Amino acid sequence: MQRNKEISLVLTGIILSVLIIYGIWNLEPQAAYEFERILQKGVIKEAGKFIFPGLSYEEYEKEDFYHWLSEKVFVSSPLEQYVEDTVEMDTDAEDEETFRLILRQQAMDENEVDEDGNVVGEVQPTAEVSVPTIDTSIEKLRNYEYLVGNFYTVDSSTMVDESLLNADTLLNEDMKIDNTTGGEKILIYHTHSQEMFADSIEGDVDTSIVGVGRYLTKLLEEKYGIKTLHHEGVYDLVDGVLDRSMAYDLAEPEITQILADHPTIEVVIDLHRDGVADDTHLVTEVNGKQTAQIMFFNGLSRTRANGEIDYLPNPYIQDNLAFSLQLQIAAARKYPGFTRHIYLRGYRYNMHLAPRTLLIEAGAQTNTVEEMKNGMEVLADILNEVLIG
Repeated sequence: MQRNKEISLVLTGIILSVLIIYGIWNLEPQAAYEFERILQKGVIKEAGKFIFPGLSYEEYEKEDFYHWLSEKVFVSSPLEQYVEDTVEMDTDAEDEETFRLILRQQAMDENEVDEDGNVVGEVQPTAEVSVPTIDTSIEKLRNYEYLVGNFYTVDSSTMVDESLLNADTLLNEDMKIDNTTGGEKILIYHTHSQEMFADSIEGDVDTSIVGVGRYLTKLLEEKYGIKTLHHEGVYDLVDGVLDRSMAYDLAEPEITQILADHPTIEVVIDLHRDGVADDTHLVTEVNGKQTAQIMFFNGLSRTRANGEIDYLPNPYIQDNLAFSLQLQIAAARKYPGFTRHIYLRGYRYNMHLAPRTLLIEAGAQTNTVEEMKNGMEVLADILNEVLIG
């Protein structure tokens, strides 16, 4: 049946071609020229649809006999049917590819921001101005423009509104944990475990982001009495080669299993080191010590182009936002200048695993290990203040 259809299409094309040649031969010169022009235009249009189906553009024109005849030639052509089939098949392929690209983009992009939370290499319309002290009164924070302008950097790929960033809602959510019961309360892990610092020693884990996580764990347990589990799984090495493209996907099942095995855990922290320009130094002075600055990072599972990302759901977006804002306010009041603006981006970054989930960008590759450890002392203190009080 299909074979007969193909033969019929070819024969129809041949017959129409003969009729066209005959018609052109007998047309008046001006009419022949007009038909030739239309036919050439049709060839170019169909070639464009064949080579670039996603970029083809249909322009509506008034139809006459010559347009009608040239259209029938292309409709009868096997090439036209092939173009239609190709477009239909490519649509499904693009959906799957888009999903893979979003996961890969999520894995690669969260640490490419500068000291103000701006994406490295991305042109920003205005530069942020550092303010030593910020008014954190609830009257001020209820002003949406003030809240966003002083506490957030919203990436151009995503979008926020007053319903999402409502100060009363976020600050009134109870982030306290019950530290009177047994078991671990905080989980610390590293999606990107290979991140190093200005004076890191190759092969010495204690001078990497994992070593910084070890120090934060020690502070939380020994100084503040919060039992903490430090997971040192590696997700950014594939066959011994650095590869972050699937790091979040690789981490998710293991972190999910850890939470299932340790049901007392109430806080999940994915601790990173940021990536900035070589001449950028993320440091402030706290109690007379050079201290690496940190940045809280929230994934919103929504992009400006496509809206909600249905296949990256996060039921805890509001909880995540409440947690980061309460920590940001605590830091602004007690350690002004220690935190950079909270960075909001479009993807998920495994922040759907628990209500109190943090992705923290601590310092950068230009910081020293000592500056990083000094930063962990401040971070441990504000975590204790928000979680225990």
